[in-house]
Amino acid sequence: MWVYRLKGTPWELEPLIPELFDRGARGVWEREGEVWAYFPAPLDLPYGGVWEEVPEEDWLAAWRRDLKPALAPPFVVLAPWHTWEGPEVPLVIEPGMAFGTGHHETTRLALKALARHLRPGDRVLDLGTGSGVLAIAAAKLGGEALGVDIDPLVLPQAEANARRNGVQVRFLEGSLEAALPFGPFGLLVANLFAELHEAFAPRYREALAPGGKALLTGILQEKAPLVRRAMEEAGFLPLEEAAEGEWVLLAYGR
Repeated sequence: MWVYRLKGTPWELEPLIPELFDRGARGVWEREGEVWAYFPAPLDLPYGGVWEEVPEEDWLAAWRRDLKPALAPPFVVLAPWHTWEGPEVPLVIEPGMAFGTGHHETTRLALKALARHLRPGDRVLDLGTGSGVLAIAAAKLGGEALGVDIDPLVLPQAEANARRNGVQVRFLEGSLEAALPFGPFGLLVANLFAELHEAFAPRYREALAPGGKALLTGILQEKAPLVRRAMEEAGFLPLEEAAEGEWVLLAYGR
């Protein structure tokens, strides 16, 4: 068995995951700063990754063994085969097909922020929903969640994850424009890169109800000034900042 290791940000790597499966990957593991794709044999792939042979064993069993639950209090993100005994709220997410398994700092930052800011009954927009993990978490906290993503391939996975967690979440193909008719929202959570937050800042104000909050992550520490400036120019008030590793979450009020 061979593993193809790709380095990059989640937003660089996420569009490649369906292509890796199309090219014969048997499984994909989202790690911090990397994606590992397992293949029976090395291929000529154009993505700039590195091939590494792994021991001939039951690779699927090894992958399942090594994929640990991801804690983001009050949540824990679990794969369907995990068991968990503890007070945390479980989020059961099928790994591999879309970004958002809880193993990246930005997902954990967003989950923790949702717990701090969401009020039961809030209408919540998860922009760039991926696996649906943030929308599902919002629903488990009592929010009315809508998840949107420009990649139609991730939406069936997000819908399956919502069913797996026993919550009602609406998912739509598209970006912020697709979500606006369903607003205004009391809470917006967006795990995107800094330049997108900068471009969307004026529309975030349009999406939120008066008194609504925006939870923005996917932002490298070095690029946080771009987002701060754009949000303040759009009339938002800073509420808090949180950081994990080289990533930051910025929360704003309308």
